[in-house]
Amino acid sequence: MQDMSELLRQAQAMQAKMAQIQEELGKRNVNASSGGGMVSVTCNGKQEVLSIRIDKTIVSPDDTEMLEDLVLTAVNEGLRLSRELAAKEMGALAGGLGIPGL
Repeated sequence: MQDMSELLRQAQAMQAKMAQIQEELGKRNVNASSGGGMVSVTCNGKQEVLSIRIDKTIVSPDDTEMLEDLVLTAVNEGLRLSRELAAKEMGALAGGLGIPGL
């Protein structure tokens, strides 16, 4: 029974650490851009888009498709970087536990 209480204690400690990491991820930002920096995106570690910046020189009513593509590319890259950041932080927590899939 002592092993079970130790396991429960470890699980509670891990849960608290995960909550702390998730809070920290909300404060950490990643930046991505497309079009040679003409469109830039900032995301946090919780996969939230915080800002999008578009250089005025690429805004053309005659070519909205290009602008849409640049925004889409930058947002997707920002979210990918955010997921990598979260995976790295959570992986460090679970790395020593030997849990399959983490």
